[in-house]
Amino acid sequence: MSIANSIRAQIPPIHPEGYPFIGGFALASLILFWIWSPLGWIGFVLTIWCALFFRDPIRVTPVRDGIVVAPADGRISMIAHSVPPAELGLGDKPLPRISIFMSVFNCHVNRAPVAGKIERIAYRPGVFINAELDKASEDNERNALVIASANGRIGVIQIAGLVARRIVCFVKEGQLIGAGERFGLIRFGSRLDVYLPEATRALVSEGQTAVAGETILADFGLRDEGRTFRTN
Repeated sequence: MSIANSIRAQIPPIHPEGYPFIGGFALASLILFWIWSPLGWIGFVLTIWCALFFRDPIRVTPVRDGIVVAPADGRISMIAHSVPPAELGLGDKPLPRISIFMSVFNCHVNRAPVAGKIERIAYRPGVFINAELDKASEDNERNALVIASANGRIGVIQIAGLVARRIVCFVKEGQLIGAGERFGLIRFGSRLDVYLPEATRALVSEGQTAVAGETILADFGLRDEGRTFRTN
């Protein structure tokens, strides 16, 4: 393999949703270079950041019945029991919820946590407060999906954050989707909530880093009483 091909192999592809933004940053950088070169270099750095934001790397998803994989890159910000939003139609009892916070440096392509049929998609407008806050689940702009899997119905919610201003969803109701397949994207900082069937136990810990399509959040086949974690 040539050096050029080796370098290209290390650079993740860009999702098509990012092309207009990267082009806009690049054009602005050229204008800034013409005005004053230090500003142009700042624009160049921001253009590189924008390209990294819209990166869409290949992921290796474990394939086994009963596992739930992370739908987003980022930090596990909260594991709790919470009443799911009404538009999901998952009832009014608290369910296990795993929240993943995506900073502006994370890959923002979202992937299905389980294989199944997309039973429902419900968009709800809202505000744009910090996605790390618990009330962001109720107040922020969001797009909710319900995936009917062999092990129950899973709720997945894309939540816009303080900087995010558009949620993109690639799928439709009635569509079949595989675990780890791309289903959406959120622009510039946000959060994903996953609502699991009752009595499901998380296999991750708050503060842990998740990788979309690869990190296993839960396993319906396990019946252990719980797990402990150590921070080094």
